Amino acid sequence: MAFFELQLKENMFETNPVKIEKAVFVGIIKQKDEEWKVIEYLEELEFLAETAGAVGDRKFVQRMDKPDNATYIRSGKLKEIAEYCENNQISYVIFDDELTGMQQRNIEKVVKSSAVIDRTSLILEIFSQRAKTAYAKMQVELARYNYMLPRLAGMWTHLERQRGGVGTRGGMGETQIEIDRRIVRERIAKLKEELKKVDKQMATQRSNRGQLVRLALVGYTNVGKSTLMNLLSKSDVFAENKLFATLDTTVRKVVIGNVPFLLSDTVGFIRKLPTQLIEAFKSTLDEVREADILVHVVDISHKEYEEQMEVVDKTLKEINAGEKPVYVVFNKTDAYIEEKFDEFSLEPKKERNLTIEEIKYKWSNDKKIPCIFISALKKDGIEKLRDDIYKMVAEIHAGRYPFNNFLW
Repeated sequence: MAFFELQLKENMFETNPVKIEKAVFVGIIKQKDEEWKVIEYLEELEFLAETAGAVGDRKFVQRMDKPDNATYIRSGKLKEIAEYCENNQISYVIFDDELTGMQQRNIEKVVKSSAVIDRTSLILEIFSQRAKTAYAKMQVELARYNYMLPRLAGMWTHLERQRGGVGTRGGMGETQIEIDRRIVRERIAKLKEELKKVDKQMATQRSNRGQLVRLALVGYTNVGKSTLMNLLSKSDVFAENKLFATLDTTVRKVVIGNVPFLLSDTVGFIRKLPTQLIEAFKSTLDEVREADILVHVVDISHKEYEEQMEVVDKTLKEINAGEKPVYVVFNKTDAYIEEKFDEFSLEPKKERNLTIEEIKYKWSNDKKIPCIFISALKKDGIEKLRDDIYKMVAEIHAGRYPFNNFLW
């Protein structure tokens, strides 16, 4: 087995027109976790798998204080999953956490009829499928190699096979795994150099835009950023009801009233976004770091929208953009469903029992967050959004160009 055979396959979820590629999902419920939330996490994992091209079949959960060091879950549950996969022609067993190389190898010894992958490799696969430009492809490839490097250890069961021997320099020579590690490291170094060149070009492009005010759309994946981008810029940015529909940052010049500014649409964030991808896409996210205002788009119809907001805030801090002024756009009001509240219950009202008006009051009055509630799909609230953006941009523009006040 040579190194090229170890590389992560492109389009590993490419579906066969005859055979349906089915997947099962595995997660653990820790002591402080609520079961319904873990199930919801697995539903997001299922959505990721569907985005990649697989079909969700079943979810497996197990209560554990922490993942098992050897097999992530206990042996009994693992055997149950293995039997189910064999009896139901399951193609993939997908774990909701990143597996260590040892965990993956041990699981594969038990689950022999299905491919074993983790959340990180699934997201990497989606990014690989979605990457269209050469720049995005290089970023994804770099993330793939960084993910692969620590997992080369143990992939070889025939380490006795070595290159070299009598009469060759270096005694027994390099083992195959050492050769593979060197090849991967060399490829990582080459990709980093190539990306540096492109980064310089992109930095030059950004500097050539002058001192126009910059707004960047940020948010969890699949919250409607690209749809909003199309409405505000009157452009045709690709938008789809799938996770990570947008990978390449799109920048458009927008004029509202008589005020010009730049609007960028960036890659969506997600819970447990692989560190390899954050690192690889940091240069792409320069648009976020250099923005004057971040427009944080939120899917208000999602049951855990507040947790998604926390994920975005955490990721912004990781890329050193946590101190930027933020304007929150609560999108998809048309899809929000208020859950009926039992007035005779002793339990207090939960978030899902609130009306849209009550949620508006909570964020605008109680938390005093600059925000607006809209439906990009129905175009509700878009004129008010335009007016708010106009005021924010005009204020920055006036401070930047004090002698151009004749514009307003």
